[in-house]
Amino acid sequence: MISLVKILHGVSINETIGTLDLSIRHLTFDSRLVETDDLFIAIKGTFQDGHAFIDKAIALEARVIVCEQLPAVINDHVTYLQVEDASYTLGLMAANFYDNPAAKLKLVGITGTNGKTTVATLLYKLFTELGFHVGLLSTVQNKINDQVIASTHTTPDPINLNKLLQQMVVEGCDYCFMEVSSHAIVQHRIAGLSFVGGVFTNLTHDHLDFHKTFDAYLKAKKAFFDGLGKSAFALANVDDKHGKVMLQNTLAYKKTYGLRNIADYKGKIIESHFNGMLMQLDGREVWTRLIGTFNAYNILAVYSVAILLEQDSTRVLTILSRLSGAEGRFDTQLSASGIVGIVDYAHTPDAVKNVLETIVGLRKNTEQIITVIGCGGDRDKTKRPEMAKVATKLSDKVILTSDNPRSEDPKQIIEEMEQGVPKDSRKNVFAITDRYEAIKAAVHLAQPADIILVAGKGHEKYQEIKGVKKVFDDKAILRALFAEIDN
Repeated sequence: MISLVKILHGVSINETIGTLDLSIRHLTFDSRLVETDDLFIAIKGTFQDGHAFIDKAIALEARVIVCEQLPAVINDHVTYLQVEDASYTLGLMAANFYDNPAAKLKLVGITGTNGKTTVATLLYKLFTELGFHVGLLSTVQNKINDQVIASTHTTPDPINLNKLLQQMVVEGCDYCFMEVSSHAIVQHRIAGLSFVGGVFTNLTHDHLDFHKTFDAYLKAKKAFFDGLGKSAFALANVDDKHGKVMLQNTLAYKKTYGLRNIADYKGKIIESHFNGMLMQLDGREVWTRLIGTFNAYNILAVYSVAILLEQDSTRVLTILSRLSGAEGRFDTQLSASGIVGIVDYAHTPDAVKNVLETIVGLRKNTEQIITVIGCGGDRDKTKRPEMAKVATKLSDKVILTSDNPRSEDPKQIIEEMEQGVPKDSRKNVFAITDRYEAIKAAVHLAQPADIILVAGKGHEKYQEIKGVKKVFDDKAILRALFAEIDN
């Protein structure tokens, strides 16, 4: 049980009805989870308004209701707290409830359209090998030292986020590296957290279904850096045209990294192969197992963070040379007949472009590039033709298929993608709705040394169709199909 007064530290309350002399068992914004002596906070969500469930929470014996609008009927046995922004208030209360765990370790947030997962994962691996106890909060998985915890969102809700951070503190974690999504910033999931640093990777077309405009998307990312304190660092990719924008108003000390422009931390690709690349980082050469220009930026970001966190550069470079990236990011496998298969999470036009440009740069010009690609349902529709256009431009053959269609008709999604295919390229573009059959077709179209890219789902082990998540693993399917043709 936690004192209500402690939970409300730093919270701005417009009106109070009832006593504050209470102890609270749990915080929740889901009325179905309410138990006796809980605090229920009514959040106005995308699909439902928590204010509609206040009576239900009270019936389940919630002691405190936090809301933006007070209900018409007041229960004399309940304390009501009316606030301006319930989502922001939830972040502050969750941090207080779990005794501000973010302030007890070094928390670094990584935001941007592409590269968040790889940067966060590499930092987790690097600092673990440097001998620290480390936490990870990412799209692929959450980790507390060696313990793996399933991930359902890029950035968890404030209650689960602070609960995970508290577990990290209990387990002795020195650092936590976390992805910070634009949704999480706008929805105040990171309110109340203390960051020692923030990283900006890049900004490209994505999530316009949520943000509506690119400017709103940019401002969401920028809000993270605007909120950093004076003792934190703000590290931005200066080669991205939005990098300097992120640093404009931040109180944090500003640092930059880049491959092309003048930067505090400078990198260069010397050689690139399918098994890795040779880079120069701040004038020193290092071999890395990761591939492609986009990964060169990721590695440079990781190196920069490590130096900003006062780690020895020689040890950092030595460890970086043997690290692999996040699962489902340019995951490569080879058939016995020599077909190269690559599974990648690329699900934005820019990410698809980055991966395919890397493949184009590595091939010897005699191999075909066959791309299997789809777009998620109930998400930003404007990127669908763009993704097909990019895939067609940089591939010899393209198979348009399902990704996670969710509630949408996959055939309709594919038709919207086809609008981006140039007329003179249509003979090389096929539509196969069933994702398994699409991957199978790519394998049977491929000749030895050809390159198959299966894009969009990466690490995911499911496919969501009409609200049902079915087991589906691009990597496992590609591996099994390779085994079939090699027998």
